[in-house]
Amino acid sequence: MSGCGTGSCGCGTSATSQSAPQSTLSPEQTAAYEALSATVGATAMADTPAMATPQPMGQAPVARINGVALNSTAEWLDDEALRQRACTELLRQAAQQGGFLAQDDVPGVEGAISTKASNAIEQLLERELPIPDPSEEACRRYHDAHPAAHAHGERAQLRHVLFAVTPGVDVKQLRLRAEAMLIDLRCADDGGAKFAEAAAQWSNCPSGQQGGDLGWLTRADCAPEFAREVFGSAEIGVLARLVHSRFGLHVVEVVARDPGQQPSFEEVRQAIALTLRQQAWVNALRQYLQLLAGAAVVEGVALDAADSPLVQ
Repeated sequence: MSGCGTGSCGCGTSATSQSAPQSTLSPEQTAAYEALSATVGATAMADTPAMATPQPMGQAPVARINGVALNSTAEWLDDEALRQRACTELLRQAAQQGGFLAQDDVPGVEGAISTKASNAIEQLLERELPIPDPSEEACRRYHDAHPAAHAHGERAQLRHVLFAVTPGVDVKQLRLRAEAMLIDLRCADDGGAKFAEAAAQWSNCPSGQQGGDLGWLTRADCAPEFAREVFGSAEIGVLARLVHSRFGLHVVEVVARDPGQQPSFEEVRQAIALTLRQQAWVNALRQYLQLLAGAAVVEGVALDAADSPLVQ
């Protein structure tokens, strides 16, 4: 394992890099919310007009779902944390409307919910999001399309330039700068000298002082959303896309790969089925939350919304 050593840029983990607000959500809910939040966040970066996140001065604006406050005037939240609270509150209220949770249940301090609310949300989702087991054919198609997805010991030697998303940053302009650099570095044919110079000058990661070099990393060394974009393929060189993580936008170069050992389909059939079920569940949850948001009065937080059922 290498990386920048701080765990603060998505390229490597540390004791604090994967920390999140404490919650009583189940592991399944938490995993789904993280996937949902990453998707919504990437969409927001690509599609929303330029907006600067308010600086933490004075009173914070209060966001609400159907009149229920998500934060206090003394609590400044970034967009991702606010969206997660909004999603949780939409589900808590839906559990109340569905008869799974008492009407006198209220959100706790700093977005926490009660154990009863968490259990009620699980019951609600079990009813609303029934997911069938994937077929043998679907599992084989996934295995054929992702031959390295379940490799043992897969590693990649990486370099990156991080454009960090921080309070007050103009996300649209940040993305434009990152995209321009991506094109510039993909066109460079100088043995990597230009990439090293760009990392040293522009990267918001300590690895910039080493030309963006992160060394050899495994999936476990990276933030999950960063690992999903980098591992499980045979791509070499500067990736053709920006890699989004909770820390910002990355221009990533894969210097070399070690595919590790490739298991047979029979060895990973169960793991593939679990992956496909989780993907289907996350997609169904995303659509369900869009419907809930479309029917709710949403104030002060950006959520995808739909006013009619979506095809799953």
